[in-house]
Amino acid sequence: MMAIGDRQMLGSWISRGVGYFALWVLLIGFKPVDLLVGLVAVAAATWTSLALLPPQEFRLRLAGLPRYSLHFAWQSVVAGVEVARQAFAPRPSMRPGLISCSSHYPQGALRSAFAAVTGLLPGTVALGDEPQGMLFHCLDTRQPIADQLAREEAALSRVLPREPGV
Repeated sequence: MMAIGDRQMLGSWISRGVGYFALWVLLIGFKPVDLLVGLVAVAAATWTSLALLPPQEFRLRLAGLPRYSLHFAWQSVVAGVEVARQAFAPRPSMRPGLISCSSHYPQGALRSAFAAVTGLLPGTVALGDEPQGMLFHCLDTRQPIADQLAREEAALSRVLPREPGV
């Protein structure tokens, strides 16, 4: 009989393996020799990903994914334009620095996903993760970065709830 942890690990093996295999086929193609090499590469990638990022309980709300994808794409464009505007201004008025912000996500995969997403905010990148909060580098600390991060976390939580099973 398979324990809950074993089922979760098997599910992670299957889902990650299928995802890596789909990516392999998309990039390389369907030639039999390539598929054989792909199976070896997929097994290695799946094993490595599970060793580096073990499965955790979280719930992805697929219904919110299309809306969040549009939000992400729009914010990426806005961020790119804003950073370019600041960088190429005749007299840049940036005030770079570090800020610390709290996150409702617990440390782990969900907070790491949030840290990755925050890179879409203009001139903001996550540098560190501590139990009491996250450290960010910002191009202009005069901007309402903490408010932007809170709004971004709220948007992401519609797809990746802060609590498992919520």
